[in-house]
Amino acid sequence: MPVAFFDPFSGASGDMTLGALIDAGLDLNALRSELSNLDLHGYELTAEPWAQHGITGIRVQVIATREEHHHRHWRDIRSMIENSSLRDGTRRRALHIFQGLAEAEARVHGMPVEDVHFHEVGAVDSIVDIVGAAAGLELLGIEQVYSGTLRDGTGFVRAAHGLLPVPAPATAELIAMAEAPLKQRDVESELLTPTGAAILTRLAKFERPEMTTTAVGYGYGSKEFDWPNALRVWIGELVPESQISPEPAPAEAGEIEVLLETNIDDMNPEFFEPLTDLLFQHGAFDVYLTPITMKRGRPATKVSVICDLPHRTVLESVLMEHSTTLGVRMTPIERVKAGRRIETVTTRWGEVRVKLKIWGGRVTDVAPEYVDCLAIVQEHDVPIRLVSGEAARIAEAFIGRQVDQAGELTGWRP
Repeated sequence: MPVAFFDPFSGASGDMTLGALIDAGLDLNALRSELSNLDLHGYELTAEPWAQHGITGIRVQVIATREEHHHRHWRDIRSMIENSSLRDGTRRRALHIFQGLAEAEARVHGMPVEDVHFHEVGAVDSIVDIVGAAAGLELLGIEQVYSGTLRDGTGFVRAAHGLLPVPAPATAELIAMAEAPLKQRDVESELLTPTGAAILTRLAKFERPEMTTTAVGYGYGSKEFDWPNALRVWIGELVPESQISPEPAPAEAGEIEVLLETNIDDMNPEFFEPLTDLLFQHGAFDVYLTPITMKRGRPATKVSVICDLPHRTVLESVLMEHSTTLGVRMTPIERVKAGRRIETVTTRWGEVRVKLKIWGGRVTDVAPEYVDCLAIVQEHDVPIRLVSGEAARIAEAFIGRQVDQAGELTGWRP
């Protein structure tokens, strides 16, 4: 299946989308020919080689050749597309994109979708960008579109309604409607325009597919940053599921994580319990307290937190806000983990889940789940050591079993 994967590392806009597709092999004259089937005039579509930071690509511009009004109602744009001679695939995708924009604008302004009128998006260049993106995908034979995490900047952008926060309200609604992932870069500028957001949120699945790549294209925007201001697209074929290698079940490779530590010598010991609970609630893998002796023989407690990189900032904030510390140390660490699998065994009192430890492709240890054993103790009034012991003895039959790449138990191996 022919697919396109967009990598919006510097955001996205309509002209960046067209530039990326042209750089990846879309014929400019074929695109112009398809756009001529739309009853829209007074513009010129140009594409020129462009480069930033040593990476070449294409910069597309839609230049108005006569003065026009930017305000168009959604129903007028819909009628224009429906009554055109565009290809069915182009028409279908373009209408789907504009429908999403109309719904987003309706949410922002609190009005029925049919009453929505577009400002900037109603201009000729935005219509050409959206219909052109739909046409480009159709001409390239793309059946499925994928996208990476969306990027935008911060600050404000000037629009028809004045200064608006970034992401712009319509952009934010499109992202929310699609439940699309977004990361904001530390730059005061709009990177993701409503047009770019509409194209990706309405057409793309936000995942990285297994694909063979035949072409890569870069579509440049007009702004300049410390990085290439481009939208990248990968064109290729989806790899059939039967040819995709399954992920290995046991996680024996080292994973880079973060160790956060702080020494506290002036906090009420009772406050460590809620602090620990909050750290776990905000994504900590592990939290532990170590008694230490600081300068002048003062007793203190070292708080250690293990987490992944995405949770580092929020956990640092928890430590700073919910303890008396004045600073937090951060150390990258590599943690090696055994694979895990849950199985259920039946004791004379009931079922107990058992955690299997997987190392070297086989089960090496078992551990009954405490909460299941405790529930049986409370129901049958038996010592927990008997319940846990019987569950462990039954589960020992799993020790030595092999685990295949799909994570399934197979034969026995000593």
